[in-house]
Amino acid sequence: MATLTFEVVTQERTVVLTDVEYVLLPGIEGSFGVLARHQPLMASLDLGVLEFGPRHGKRRKIALSGGFAEMHDNKLTVMAHTAELAEEIDVLRARQAQKRAEERLAERQADLDIARAQIALQKALLRLKVADED
Repeated sequence: MATLTFEVVTQERTVVLTDVEYVLLPGIEGSFGVLARHQPLMASLDLGVLEFGPRHGKRRKIALSGGFAEMHDNKLTVMAHTAELAEEIDVLRARQAQKRAEERLAERQADLDIARAQIALQKALLRLKVADED
């Protein structure tokens, strides 16, 4: 099967750089897949699970907190706000973050930034989902 070069970068580091057959991305308007020799594209990415690897079979996973994807010359580059490979996720830390966010939302204080607490909860749940599926 044909492959494409796949790269995920954040401000801090290159998370992955490898050749793959398939990438499944969490787009703003829904998930979409990319195969080798895909037409050039630019897409906004949402908070979600990114999968990469063989077209059929077990794929590696990344917890992605949004960003952009660009496909050009058989190379797919994801520029992410944050990205963590499943094997890098600290499950205990993610559970603690989930608990803190749930407690903040339950308090319902007037000065609470509900949107920030909800996003923190979504990120913690995403990290746990990616880590548990590994």
